[in-house]
Amino acid sequence: MKSVLLVLIGLLVGANAVYFWMSRRGAVPVSTPPGVTSADTRPTPTVATVVPPAAMPHAQALPPTPSAPSALPATTQPTSTPTGLLLPVQGIKAAQLSDTFNDLRGGTRIHEALDIMAPTGTPVLATADGPLVKLFTSVPGGLTAYQFDPTSTYAYYYAHLDRYAPGIAEGQVLKRGQLIGYVGSTGNADPASPHLHFAVFLLGPEKQWWKGTPINPYPLLR
Repeated sequence: MKSVLLVLIGLLVGANAVYFWMSRRGAVPVSTPPGVTSADTRPTPTVATVVPPAAMPHAQALPPTPSAPSALPATTQPTSTPTGLLLPVQGIKAAQLSDTFNDLRGGTRIHEALDIMAPTGTPVLATADGPLVKLFTSVPGGLTAYQFDPTSTYAYYYAHLDRYAPGIAEGQVLKRGQLIGYVGSTGNADPASPHLHFAVFLLGPEKQWWKGTPINPYPLLR
């Protein structure tokens, strides 16, 4: 019996020795966990390939973001403008003017005129030679006067007058610098801010005193 046990122990010792010798020679494979290489025991991460939009089939660029439109577009100026205009409020210098042509009025319309600030009663003078075609009283403009140039190409509009000059009449041919009336705040003007509302128009073929293409007076008076 003892001899049998010795034989079994010898067989076990011999098998272990053979296994150790074979593993050293690489004959017994060593198992590797899934996703792990023999050179690196860390799993290899999966990296997604990013394809730029231009390389994608049927790729479309996003439309540009539209810019916000202005409240109201500025009035387009005619290519033809009058020259040699006199600043129509006595005692006011060109340096005192502010360009109010594209200002909003009431939040819905462009001013299309020049407000010339001056005390009530300051003389208002004809800006150029030409006939006085209309004296008119309106709700927004108060006491107003419309003058054409000698060729009936342009109209000059004077509004918010406090009163007319004595003897002024429709059809009268005015001379540059002649008295038309006086600065006031009639119509919808603020009584605390008397001024002359002065506008220039390029007349259409009908030569209507109330209708035309607005021209900014500011650069014409400076």
